[in-house]
Amino acid sequence: MRASAKTPERGEVTTVELAIRPATQADLAAIVAMLADDPLGATRERFADPLPEDYFAAFAAIDRDPNNELVVAERAGAVVGVLQLTVTPYLTYQGGWRATVEGVRVADEARSAGIGRRLFEWAIARARERGCHLIQLTTDKARPDALRFYQSLGFVASHEGMKLKF
Repeated sequence: MRASAKTPERGEVTTVELAIRPATQADLAAIVAMLADDPLGATRERFADPLPEDYFAAFAAIDRDPNNELVVAERAGAVVGVLQLTVTPYLTYQGGWRATVEGVRVADEARSAGIGRRLFEWAIARARERGCHLIQLTTDKARPDALRFYQSLGFVASHEGMKLKF
């Protein structure tokens, strides 16, 4: 798959290979680094060497669950994006399935190169393959750029989301 990337020095557009593939445990440090490299993520993630064991336990749980897919975008051998897709059966919609997108990040140096769009194209296609009737996500209200991006993909803010943290 190809994605366009702007060359920072000249603003030129070049074509680069971009692979969307299942994440492996070897990708975990790059994933956590992306999650932590963000004003909100910096308050809740802990990127350290070695990584806290909880990240490995979570990765193992995601990896063995057939209803969860953690994928990375890889460009020139480097992990530059991540997304988790979870499919869930519901009694509503006549026993329909829905997909939820979580943990989306693109590496700072790779933003505005179409990588987030490619990740979402993959997620939407995969949700359809899995028989989902909709795909949903939440975004923090402190992320207006993310909200505009999701709207550009066709997502609609149709519900008011609520959370209770423990």
